[in-house]
Amino acid sequence: MENLTDLGLEKETNLELAEKLNELLANYHIYYQNLRAFHWNIKGVNFFQLHVKFEELYTQALVKIDEIAERILTLGHTPLHTFSDYVRVSTIKECQNLTGDRETVGATIDNIKTIIQMERDILKLAGESNDEGTLGMISEDLNENEKNHWMLRAFLKS
Repeated sequence: MENLTDLGLEKETNLELAEKLNELLANYHIYYQNLRAFHWNIKGVNFFQLHVKFEELYTQALVKIDEIAERILTLGHTPLHTFSDYVRVSTIKECQNLTGDRETVGATIDNIKTIIQMERDILKLAGESNDEGTLGMISEDLNENEKNHWMLRAFLKS
């Protein structure tokens, strides 16, 4: 049983999952900050609608950030916790000076697509290692992200 964690998960896969979750955590932090910027700086005829939507999305992201960090801790590892780590690890890039509805929604869709792909990779790894806790958390988040992706794409078709 030397190769199992206290939770009964295989140590090597557990470490790989924690690394993937840290990547997701870093991406969520940049996504969150992009949403804050969009919320503050949006302009145009859709200001009121998007101002509220971006606040809804960044509030959801903040909850997910906490859940992901706590899952990493539950698995026995340390979550990333510095902005320099988030910027270094994240594949989502910081958005600067975006103020229009189509460009901010388009960037948000791209950010969500990145997160969805990462979540699918984590689900595969968590499934292979029978990590039901990570599976449940990520499955729920994936469903919410897919719905947000659909809604934002529908907005762009208007």
